[in-house]
Amino acid sequence: MSTYVLVPGAGGSSWYWSYVARILIDAGHEVVAVDLPGPDEAAGLPEYVDLVCAAIGGRRDVVLVAHSLGGFTAPLVARRVPVRAVVLVNAMIPAPGETAGDWWDVTGWGEARTLAAVRGGYPVEFDLATYFLHDVDPRVAAAGEPYQRPEGDAVFRAVCDFGSWPDVPLRVLTGADDRFFPAEFQRRIARERLGVDPDLLPGGHLIALSQPRAVADYLLGV
Repeated sequence: MSTYVLVPGAGGSSWYWSYVARILIDAGHEVVAVDLPGPDEAAGLPEYVDLVCAAIGGRRDVVLVAHSLGGFTAPLVARRVPVRAVVLVNAMIPAPGETAGDWWDVTGWGEARTLAAVRGGYPVEFDLATYFLHDVDPRVAAAGEPYQRPEGDAVFRAVCDFGSWPDVPLRVLTGADDRFFPAEFQRRIARERLGVDPDLLPGGHLIALSQPRAVADYLLGV
């Protein structure tokens, strides 16, 4: 039995992982989906890391899975507690000493997103329906509305202070239909910063909601 520790993205709601978690549990594994205090202006990366490490406790055979903004929490957790593998799902992949606030410009995200929108024929201007919910079942999207939360600024100012990624398998799972972090952009960043090629699955940025079975099956193979 493995333990899958699931870290959400901006807003910090563990509900994001609920459909994937159910499949992993039904397959006989333990799941710890961590709720983070996204709206709390006093909580940044140190607090997020403390919460995830506390949730892991003394567990072994841990697969640490982080979505989107959760990519900034992942290396700090993996340097503090033993993990068997790290899986980054449509994630912001930090460089040592970087802040999440700087990441956007440093990586060239804005230009990549704009280019993908022009090529894909959808609006460049951001809105939730176009960039996050375009491939999510409307019933799932409606179920998630009570769990939507803003993300405070503190986490974007906090330095991701790690020397290097841990010496464990690092996997990058990329949604082929992600409009927020386009697949070509994710591939470039993964190669530059981790030296790995992402694994591509159908699905947009909220891939754990639009393709929970595919994501769960992928994690079961880690």
